[in-house]
Amino acid sequence: MRAFSLPTLFLLIFSFSFSSHAQENISIDKVIAVVGNERILLSDVEQELLRIKMQGSTNANIDRCQLLEQLLIQKLLITQAKIDSIEVNEGSVESEVDRRLKYFINQIGSEKALENYFNKPIFEIKDDLREIIREQQLTQQMQRKIVDKVKITPSDVKAFYKKIPSDSLPDIPMQYELQQIAIYPPDAEKAKLEAKEKLLEIRNRILNGERFSTLAALYSEDRASAIKGGELGFRSREELVKAFADAAFNLKEGQISQVVETEYGLHIIQMIERRNDQVNVRHILLKPQFTTDLLSKAVQKLDSIATLIRNDSITFENAALRFSEDKKSNLNKGLMINPFTNTSLFEKEHLQPSDFYAIKDLKEGEYSAPFESRDEHANIVFKIIKVKRIVPAHKANLKDDYDKIQEMAKLSKENEILRDWVSKKIKSFYVRIDNDFHGCNFQSKGWIK
Repeated sequence: MRAFSLPTLFLLIFSFSFSSHAQENISIDKVIAVVGNERILLSDVEQELLRIKMQGSTNANIDRCQLLEQLLIQKLLITQAKIDSIEVNEGSVESEVDRRLKYFINQIGSEKALENYFNKPIFEIKDDLREIIREQQLTQQMQRKIVDKVKITPSDVKAFYKKIPSDSLPDIPMQYELQQIAIYPPDAEKAKLEAKEKLLEIRNRILNGERFSTLAALYSEDRASAIKGGELGFRSREELVKAFADAAFNLKEGQISQVVETEYGLHIIQMIERRNDQVNVRHILLKPQFTTDLLSKAVQKLDSIATLIRNDSITFENAALRFSEDKKSNLNKGLMINPFTNTSLFEKEHLQPSDFYAIKDLKEGEYSAPFESRDEHANIVFKIIKVKRIVPAHKANLKDDYDKIQEMAKLSKENEILRDWVSKKIKSFYVRIDNDFHGCNFQSKGWIK
C-alpha cells in the first residue's frame, strides 16, 4: 500500500526555485484547486515534479495526482492553522532563511554560482525561500498540534519492524564516526584588532553622514544580509547570540553600537525598530583576516601533533583533549557530533566538502593530514580527522538503526492520525478541483465533491 505522509514539499535543497530553462517547459498557468482561501496553481505541481526530476528521482510512481494531493493536504493544514490563529515567528523564519541560504552557497561553491544556477539575484532567491519557509513552518506547527500526543514504546517499534517487508526497509548509506583535532590560526588578537580598526573607520563614516545600508552592502561579510543593507529582520533575543543580542537590545532607534565580538566575527549594529520583545537591526560583519604565515603556523602545529601521535608519544584521544580548540568535541576525545541528527554518525552529505575529501580514502583507525576547513560559523579552522568507525551501507535493522526504525514507527502512527484528520476536514472545508484532475485516484476520498 502506498505510504501516506505529511507533504515533504520544499524540505530538500533547492526546492524553492527553478532555473529559467525549467520554467520554459511549464504550460500556461491556471488555478487547478482551491482549499478554503488557498489556491493551487498548475505551475505549483509542475515545478514540484521538475524539482524531483532535478534531484535524480527515478520513482515512476510519482505523478501529478500524487503531488497535487500533497499540496491539497498542505493547504488544508495552512487553512486550519489560520482558523486556529497559529502564527509563525518571523524572526525564526529569517533565521532559517539565512541558515539554508548559507548552506546552499556552501554546497554550490559561491553566492554567484547560486545566482547563476537559478538565473536570478540573491535577494530574489531569498524572497522565494522566505515565503516557502513561512508556509512550511505554519504547516509544521499545525501538524504538531494534531499529532502532539503520539507516544511510541519499544514494543511498538519491534512490532512495526516485524511488519515491514524486507525489501521495503530503507537503505542506510555509508556512515562515518569521526574524531577531530581542530586548531584556529594563532595570533588571532592581532587579526581581530585590524578588523576592529576597519570597523571603527566604517562606523565613523556612518556617523559623518554615509548610509549604514550602503556600507553594509560594500563591506559586510554576512552576504545574506548585506544584499539588504545589512538588515536582519525582526528577531527575538533568543534567536541572536548573546553578545549580539545584549548590544542590539540596548540600542535606541537609529543608534549605532560600538564594535561587538561574537563567534561569527566582529560587528557594528544599527537599530531600525523595536517591537515588544523583538528587534529589527542592521549589522556589518567583518572576520579577522589571517596572513599566509599565520595560516602556515597552524598547519605546522598540527603537523607536530600528528608526529607525536605517529610516534606513540600521545594517543589521538589525549591529543584532542590537550590540544584541540574545538570546545564541542575536545572534552569528548575529539568525537564529532552531527548537528543534523545529533548523533556521532555522519553521512557524506552531512560533512563539509573539505572534511569529506580529507577522510574519503581512509580506513578505520587512520587519520588525515592537516587541512583547512570551516567551523559552524564559517571561520577558518585547521583539522586532523581520525576515522573512528565506518558503518557500511546496509538495509536498516533494529540492532544498528534502532533510532531510525523508532522514527519510522512514530511517523507511521502520526500519519494514521493525520490521515483520519484529513478525511474529517475534507468534509467540512470548501474544496474545488479542476475537471482535468477529476480522474485522479487520490488516497484520501472526498477531495472531489
